[in-house]
Amino acid sequence: MKKAIQALNKTGLTIAILLIPVFMLADAAGIYENSVYAPHHEKVMNYAVWYPVSEQEITQPFGGNAVFLPYQVAQNAPIKQGRYPLILVSHGLGGHYGAQGWLASALARSGAIVVAVNHPNSTVLDFDMRAGLEHWTRTQDLKLVLDAILKDPDFSSLIDSTRISVVGFSYGGWTALSMAGVRGNLAGYVNHCSEQATQHCNDIQRVGIDLNSLHEKHWDGYYGDARISQVVAIDPGLTFGIESGDVATLSADVLLIQLGRGKDRLDATNIGVDGSGFSALLPYSEMIEIAPAYHFSMLPLCTPAGSLILEEEGEDAVCDDPEYSNREDIHFQVQSAVIDFLTLNEGQIKN
Repeated sequence: MKKAIQALNKTGLTIAILLIPVFMLADAAGIYENSVYAPHHEKVMNYAVWYPVSEQEITQPFGGNAVFLPYQVAQNAPIKQGRYPLILVSHGLGGHYGAQGWLASALARSGAIVVAVNHPNSTVLDFDMRAGLEHWTRTQDLKLVLDAILKDPDFSSLIDSTRISVVGFSYGGWTALSMAGVRGNLAGYVNHCSEQATQHCNDIQRVGIDLNSLHEKHWDGYYGDARISQVVAIDPGLTFGIESGDVATLSADVLLIQLGRGKDRLDATNIGVDGSGFSALLPYSEMIEIAPAYHFSMLPLCTPAGSLILEEEGEDAVCDDPEYSNREDIHFQVQSAVIDFLTLNEGQIKN
């Protein structure tokens, strides 16, 4: 999955100068970028905060390149006074917080403070497959930035601490579930990879990692956070081998979003009965299927030249979506589902 996101920052790509004008945008989102030292990684961790701003703030393009289109934000604008729920966002393996910026900004426009980190060791420009498999460090990342934002004088008084949630995509979907109290099952995942060899298993084997060498106690540990009341897991990874006892400690309401149907689904994140069967373990959760769609339909909208550039670079075809689908519409469906589940009512998403 790492290659699929590299185009966001890949130095081998020529960055396009996108002639998109600065303009005034109603229901705008502000963005503020910062960093915090993460002692469990012994390195600095970057994060971004999206938040509601005045309708009269000047916005400008953010996050675009030759492959992906930017979106409009008001950088470092004053936050609109109010009291807002807080949403943590976790990216996929080899991802970047900018990859789900289109979702984060939509949630901010709908009345939330949204915080996303670049998870060390599993981010596009900071990637180590073995270290990245230590999934429990990702919950530490989110807890660290949650503590930081709750102490930040610019945001702390504006946060409704009774409404803290996590939204995660792919590997980040597992991070969200872990924050909600779901435990991993290393033995189950090892068994899955020995029998089914889904894409993630193949990626692990390709770089010569023996799953049996990983720390089972840490993999299977409990990393729930009592402050989290709701989570949204979009095409979550690491769900193969999970058993009923592993979800017995679930402590938050859950929305599962499955992208695609049948052959359109990514095998490693299939939580249905023909995949890991994880969704059946959470009978009281909500589940939405968005189809037609691919896993990488969650990435930003692509430029007209995006597909050709990726093909020339030998990268995954992450700009391509299934026949009869439209990525902008898929994004709208994801935004609407998350906004509805988290009952965000301040703003509206326009299709």
